[in-house]
Amino acid sequence: MNPLLQRPSPSGPRSPAAAAAAGAGHPAPPPVWRLNLMRVGYAVMGVGLALTKWPELLAHDPWELKQGTVLTMLVALSVLALLGLRHPLKMLPILLFEVAWKLLWLGVVALPLWLDGNLGEATREQAATVLWVVIVIAVVPWRFVVDQLVLSRGERWR
Repeated sequence: MNPLLQRPSPSGPRSPAAAAAAGAGHPAPPPVWRLNLMRVGYAVMGVGLALTKWPELLAHDPWELKQGTVLTMLVALSVLALLGLRHPLKMLPILLFEVAWKLLWLGVVALPLWLDGNLGEATREQAATVLWVVIVIAVVPWRFVVDQLVLSRGERWR
């Protein structure tokens, strides 16, 4: 075994899992309570979309191109969110995608209309739905996201 791996940590004792993760150059995974909190976010997304979008898909009315595209993408997103109940960390990009598109929509579509006083009823209803993103923002382990996706070394290109 490499003698460097046998030296005690200057920061004090760590759990074997944390030591292994730190030794491998990877951030330690979030604790179980945090994973369970993430599951709440996946459940809100997956169940909410299943209740609202799956019936539309199953009714299969003739759709215009944009409507059919959006509907099938949201149904697929709901299936992936439900997979997040089983694999919360592996499906983390689904939560990040949800946060990204909703914050973009709020900032680029709804906010300018609201500031101009032109926020119509349909946009107001959509904004109310999109604001459910606060639940997802609250359950994302942001420190882990920054450690894993911003600060850690990227994967090799070759």
